Amino acid sequence: MPSFAVLNNDGAQAILDLRNASPRVLSLGAPVPGDPAALAQAQEPAVPEAGADVAAPLTLLPQASLGFLGKPGVEGCRADGTGSSPRFEAAEVEVEEQRVVATSRAVGAQLEQRTEVELRAGGVLAVRAAITNTGADTYQVQSVLLSIEVPTWAREVMRLGGRWSSEFRPERVDFDDGAVMVENRSGRTSHDRFPAMFVGRAGFGETHGPVWGAHLGWSGNSVMRAEVLSDGRRVLQAGELLLAGEIQLGAGETYTTPWLYVSASTDGLNGVSDRFHQMLRARSSHPAKPRPVLLNTWEAVYFNHDLDTLKALADRAATVGAERFVLDDGWFRHRRSDNAGLGDWFVDDDVWPDGLSPIVDHVTGLGLEFGLWFEPEMLNPDSDLYREHPDWALVDNAYEPVLARHQLVLDLCNPDAYAFIKERIITILGEYDIGYVKWDMNRNLVGPVHGGRATVHHQTRAVYRLIDEIRAAHPDVEIESCSSGGGRADFAILERTDRVWTSDCNDALDRQRIQRGCSYLLPPELMGAHIGPPRAHTTGRTHQLSLRAATALFGHLGIEWNLLSLSDEDLAAVTEVVATHKRLRPLLHTGRTVRFDAGDPACTAYGVVAGDGSQAVVAVVQTATSNALGIGAVPIVGLDPDRTYAVTVLDLAPRRGGKAKKQTPWIADGIELTGAQLAHGLQMPILDPEDAIVLELNALN
Repeated sequence: MPSFAVLNNDGAQAILDLRNASPRVLSLGAPVPGDPAALAQAQEPAVPEAGADVAAPLTLLPQASLGFLGKPGVEGCRADGTGSSPRFEAAEVEVEEQRVVATSRAVGAQLEQRTEVELRAGGVLAVRAAITNTGADTYQVQSVLLSIEVPTWAREVMRLGGRWSSEFRPERVDFDDGAVMVENRSGRTSHDRFPAMFVGRAGFGETHGPVWGAHLGWSGNSVMRAEVLSDGRRVLQAGELLLAGEIQLGAGETYTTPWLYVSASTDGLNGVSDRFHQMLRARSSHPAKPRPVLLNTWEAVYFNHDLDTLKALADRAATVGAERFVLDDGWFRHRRSDNAGLGDWFVDDDVWPDGLSPIVDHVTGLGLEFGLWFEPEMLNPDSDLYREHPDWALVDNAYEPVLARHQLVLDLCNPDAYAFIKERIITILGEYDIGYVKWDMNRNLVGPVHGGRATVHHQTRAVYRLIDEIRAAHPDVEIESCSSGGGRADFAILERTDRVWTSDCNDALDRQRIQRGCSYLLPPELMGAHIGPPRAHTTGRTHQLSLRAATALFGHLGIEWNLLSLSDEDLAAVTEVVATHKRLRPLLHTGRTVRFDAGDPACTAYGVVAGDGSQAVVAVVQTATSNALGIGAVPIVGLDPDRTYAVTVLDLAPRRGGKAKKQTPWIADGIELTGAQLAHGLQMPILDPEDAIVLELNALN
């Protein structure tokens, strides 16, 4: 068997030590010349007197049976308690150009483990493991965590916290001793404990410092850990958080972990996220056509579905240049509020006596694509479905169920419930000309029990299977993942959907932070970003159109605003914003996302740069009142230092009081600067708090 493997892809390299039961990652990132055996020898940990005589190898699945004192890779046991500390021995290794598969066996514990390692596009390392029970009796899997050893300079952890309507909030923690852990038990990817961690040299930023980033591609419960071991080694670990008794492997059965994705860069967080973005864009399932500008009806009409109003709204959507019209919640039986109707997936005859054909035909007749909202995984107790099939709810029948948003979860592990919802969605998509589905999921899983056993894992797998089968039946229908906003925005759900709804919050100020946090993992074309009404639905805060437009420009643009209420001036402004987005869309949705270290905490700055460096668009936002009188000069990085760029201001929408309060000398006529000069800093005008300026840069040589 080979002792080492060197994988290369897109300028990145992974060096793997294959001499143990599972591979060990010796290096990830820039290529490291030389003999891998010498590198492995150089990295062997010192053996302290107080420990075992040999340091346990820190492989992808480290073993307690070899003396590893951190969290072991595999934990579990049989009914009599045996097999609790398996010792795996290497059996087979397959090495391909960008892939390694290692198989090992624990004869005493009657287990087999198979570890897959791939270096994917962008230089992202993807890892997963499978545990198979080779014995005759049941083996209970308690935990399978994948482990990545990170360099000893990693002294700070950044995780993504938050809450509903305030997702993807970066939180920094010192990483000097002990463990930093994030556990998610919500039954979905979650708003507050997103499965991602970034570790780097203390003080790492957007543009500087070595950083490693890791994300678990899984839409259920998860755990991520960063730990400093007593011997000084540092490790990132991730895996599915399994509930008690959730995975019981019968003879010959296998449990497979989610994929863990790891990216490394010496160029700060921008370098890490750039690799993640490259990997996502290289997928065969990545959206190939331009992302249609959409109008979503939710914040325009809520549950008040009226054909004439909706037709007039579609007319306005076409006028401003929208390309997709999405009919949100409220079209099916008994759904006049969020108290009832979930599960009754039949068009409401009282509201739509002629079915959805009148609105669908009107929308498609305008040249727009029609989209429809579903929440397939839920049901209301006040629904015909629940009254007929109360046993289809995913609850523990020993206790009174816990409601959330007046609803329960549909048990997709129940074959009849699964078949019902699958038939309903496929039938509706076949009956009407529907090109887009907004797939919502609006509550956490509480006490999810099927057949007496916890079942978040199997429910999540059933969701994947359901979406896959619906896509197979209707391959041209795009699907958006929405879960009370950004509650399900991981790489696994994106294997089968075309974008995520980044947040239920359309407050442009909050959205600046939310979208910036999301951009550490997702490129702009996968992040739904809407222009909402002046007064935000979730916060009550009011913002002028210039900020709302500048914020939504840097995503998959949509409008969630009652266009029938707009003045002629605002209607013209929205039309111009949509036209500008369409003009810049090829850049925004293919270029490199670059976040700037602006310096002033009252300012956020970022942009998108074309892959060939020929063009860029940049936003500088005054998020609060600064301690200084102005933002000052902002370094605009990521451009070709030797090329000269023409810099102009994009006036997306009228500002309160006209243009920015005080102009700097260059703004009136623009300015020409080299990429090196722009990286040195470009003076910004004095902006009001909660306002933005957007710049377009075009290379002249």
